[in-house]
Amino acid sequence: MTGISSLQELERFRAAITQRLGLMFDDAKLGFLAEVLQRRLGKLKSSGEIYLSALEQEPSRDEAESLAQELTVTETYFFRNIEQFRALAEIVLPERMRYDRKPKTLNILSAGCASGEEAYSIAITAQETIIDRSWDLRIDAVDINQTALEKARRGRYSAWAVRGMQSDIQRKWFQENGRDLILDENVRTAVKFKTRNLSVDDPELWRPASYDVVFCRNVLMYFSPEKMQAAINRIARALAPGGFLFLGHAETLRGLSDQFHLRHTHETFYYQLKGGADNFPPISWQSHTRPSPVTAPAMPIRDSWIEEIRLASERVAALIPGQAAVALKQQSQPQPQPKWDLTQALDLLHKERFSDALSHLKTLPQESGSDPDVLLLEAMLLAHSGQSIAAEKVCRQLLAMSELNAGAHYILALCKETAGDRAEAIEHDRVAIYLDPAFAMPRLHLGLLARRINDRDTARRELGQALILLQREDTSRILLFGGGFSREALVALCESALRDSGGRS
Repeated sequence: MTGISSLQELERFRAAITQRLGLMFDDAKLGFLAEVLQRRLGKLKSSGEIYLSALEQEPSRDEAESLAQELTVTETYFFRNIEQFRALAEIVLPERMRYDRKPKTLNILSAGCASGEEAYSIAITAQETIIDRSWDLRIDAVDINQTALEKARRGRYSAWAVRGMQSDIQRKWFQENGRDLILDENVRTAVKFKTRNLSVDDPELWRPASYDVVFCRNVLMYFSPEKMQAAINRIARALAPGGFLFLGHAETLRGLSDQFHLRHTHETFYYQLKGGADNFPPISWQSHTRPSPVTAPAMPIRDSWIEEIRLASERVAALIPGQAAVALKQQSQPQPQPKWDLTQALDLLHKERFSDALSHLKTLPQESGSDPDVLLLEAMLLAHSGQSIAAEKVCRQLLAMSELNAGAHYILALCKETAGDRAEAIEHDRVAIYLDPAFAMPRLHLGLLARRINDRDTARRELGQALILLQREDTSRILLFGGGFSREALVALCESALRDSGGRS
């Protein structure tokens, strides 16, 4: 397709896909979309105008399914991100079976199940975990791609689909048939596959409080922000109080929902719906296992990472006048403009007049004390003033308001380091990185901590990522979280630490 009209048709095609299927494609995918549109027009022998008009109004079920096959990625394998299935077996299923309920039924949804590997992995995990056979297990698996669902129902897979699976599990639940593997009938019959569009409100699929666990992995990442938010709201509605949600490894609810508790066990993150505290005591988001003690000689350390920055580079000139006025426009997640004028406090922070900045915050109206922007700034100032206990208290207040505040977790990492609790500091850095993968500071801090315990692999990985992210980190976050240091100073520290860890800057 060439010409202005074709570009206009392509934009209409992209908008219709977002509206009808909930799938979002950025400009880098326009070439791919053009190829898909060409194929659809050729197969249907239709003009662009006729096809797009029908798509914009209401695509037929057949066309929606055809587009789903063209546009969605169906390649997966059994027990992908196996840490989540370990959490399902050791935490989630026992937790959902803790209380007496009738009938004794566990309801699980695999949303966006593709060719069935995820849903069957859930079924195998449940079969291996649930000893009490009086419990009835019901697994629904849904996808918009009918071809993938047909494959799922057959339960016939190649050896590639079970790569990484433990050999004893494979032998127990699969039977060889030529070059393929046939799934055990007890597992196949445990899962009910259905064609559903996750981007629309389906009353039958999203019945209130109907699921104990929802897996919705690597689905939301394709949705537009509006469709993503709506899908999360439907999932929250359909989960029973205290129910669990598993997202993809790189997906997070940050900025989308405050209806869930963040959980972190088995080296993976997942979520638990709020409202079930009476029946489901809160699970620590911390890992079950602490990092193994390091026996290799540790590298020389400074008193704190702030001191390392101090020695890494000289201070730079003061901020350009007026720059601080927008310093909190963006922090660990997109935020609206602050309600309060924090310009003077931010200027004082940059000049390292932390006590004066804290005094200035006290002059703000009393209601500012519950504002997340003000609290985050206060916590950072307290941390840099050496008042780590007070800083931690403010962070806890912030996390009580929003558990998914990456900035609060990062400041807690600094506080825990000051208190000598390196394992907790590492844990909070990891949470901050999960919540906001583009946040450079927790990666820098985690890399420095790893270097100190001579964990060179982690140090190189995190410092390398931090170096990339620092180059494009928002100026406001450098000001807020950099302790008064410039981007150049932080980059210099990162490069030096990376070289010391055997990496290349």
